[in-house]
Amino acid sequence: MQSDQDPKRPSKLLILLLAAVFVAAVSGLLWSYSLAGRLTHAEAQLAATQQQNQQLARALNQTNAKLRITSNTLGQRLGITQRQLRRRADDLLHRQQAAATRLEQQQNSTQAQVSSVTTDVGGVQTDLNQTKSQLANDEAQMKKMQGDLGVQSGLIATNEQELQVLQHIGDRAYYPFTLQKGKKQAVATVALQLRRVNARHNTYSITVFTDDRKIEKKNRAIDEPVQFYSGPQHLLFELVVNKISHNQVQGYIATPKNAPKPAAVEHGTPK
Repeated sequence: MQSDQDPKRPSKLLILLLAAVFVAAVSGLLWSYSLAGRLTHAEAQLAATQQQNQQLARALNQTNAKLRITSNTLGQRLGITQRQLRRRADDLLHRQQAAATRLEQQQNSTQAQVSSVTTDVGGVQTDLNQTKSQLANDEAQMKKMQGDLGVQSGLIATNEQELQVLQHIGDRAYYPFTLQKGKKQAVATVALQLRRVNARHNTYSITVFTDDRKIEKKNRAIDEPVQFYSGPQHLLFELVVNKISHNQVQGYIATPKNAPKPAAVEHGTPK
């Protein structure tokens, strides 16, 4: 009786094992071939890159050499060395920095001057306001009196400061005078002559020359409005003496704003 399995025939398992080994070997060969190809390609790319780098390095060296030659040539043409070029560049930089510092200092100085001017302007404005306030106060302290012709006078100045206030107000024109006893003197558009002075009683006598007329004003008191008419328009002039001393008086003549201006004076009298 013969067995069902022939030991000389390879088993199916062995055949499959051999087939698997064959496939693995073939796959290994294919992978090795592919890896070798990739490695060769990478080596070729690396070699190409190295060649390009070498070319770039050579080109860079050539460029640097050209730059050195150009720099040396420029230096020779200018008659200076690179060290001198650097020194001149540093000197130019220092001068620019110094100029910038000077400009900043000038700007600070200008700003300080502007601030000072602003402060001065503020001080002037303050002084102006104080002056206006003082003028208003002085005006309020002045008095009005009736003149010797019975006409109500305006504000009377009893001293130089009050006269300045009246001139500032500008309602009339004011002509200050100082008269010596016996001397004829032109004031405004008239002439005045001091006749008598009584310093003890603060009185005086005076003659007014106007329109070919002589107007006598006797025993007038200090700060008294002495009134008279003058000119073809018959304008009211006003004379005030606010200071009396020995043989001398000081005061002013007030004329309307539309009164004629003083004529030329010759030898102390109007022409």
